[in-house]
Amino acid sequence: TQSERETINYHVEATIKMLEAMPWPRHLRNVPEYACAHHERVDGKGYPRGLRREDMSLQARIMGIADIFEAITARDRPYKSGMKLSEALRVLRDLRDNGHIDPDLYDVFITGRVYLKYGQQFLDPAQVDVTA
Repeated sequence: TQSERETINYHVEATIKMLEAMPWPRHLRNVPEYACAHHERVDGKGYPRGLRREDMSLQARIMGIADIFEAITARDRPYKSGMKLSEALRVLRDLRDNGHIDPDLYDVFITGRVYLKYGQQFLDPAQVDVTA
């Protein structure tokens, strides 16, 4: 329901409140913005602020991709199994094509084989079904 969706989405607002209340040292003062924008979309249809690509920092756009990738490959969620790399890469490609994630950062993620390095280090070997 809409009420349930609002409850789920509230974690971003709670994160903003907590992080903005902390006394960050100067070199970390942007941490709240980076962390709180992980559900924004480059097309402006995300939440909580509906930011577009040009309104988001590079770090926030990186967090968006990292958050999605970790969420769909995580094997420690009680409600689902972690996706294999091939499936996760298909999902990210679709999100890129639909204006959800930054296309340039997606390209860096793919050409730098970040997915493979992460998979080899953190995923179950059965999930690592892509080698390049």
